[in-house]
Amino acid sequence: MIALVQRVREASVTVDGACVGAIGPGLLILLGVRREDTEANLTRLARKCAHLRIFPDAEGKMNRSVLDVGGQALVVSQFTLCGDTSRGHRPSYANAAPPEQAEALYERFVEALAGHLGQPVATGVFGAMMQVHLINDGPVTLWLEQ
Repeated sequence: MIALVQRVREASVTVDGACVGAIGPGLLILLGVRREDTEANLTRLARKCAHLRIFPDAEGKMNRSVLDVGGQALVVSQFTLCGDTSRGHRPSYANAAPPEQAEALYERFVEALAGHLGQPVATGVFGAMMQVHLINDGPVTLWLEQ
């Protein structure tokens, strides 16, 4: 499982011109699910995202988590994170989970993250063509794999 985590001041996702998810300060998480991913992967990754210390403390040091700052989270499915470009210029998505598996694990990840945060997590629409809008804070962007 792959998460591209961005610290944001705000983020939103639209589908067909309608906003389907929006947050204020917190984390935008683009999530890619691979064929070999399991419940254990999503459990570890959700915990890691919730406790990732990438928000500044009083001295400006990145020492606080989204939990510590009372931030929000927006999770958007993005199978292209699983793309393999090691052979040529056209990505292969053979490592991406099939849609049924990916959607189930994506939904479970969102539930697990909401459990850690103690609040609902905003989402996009699985499998839809989406436009993601964000104001990256820092910028701070991290690639996490489980």
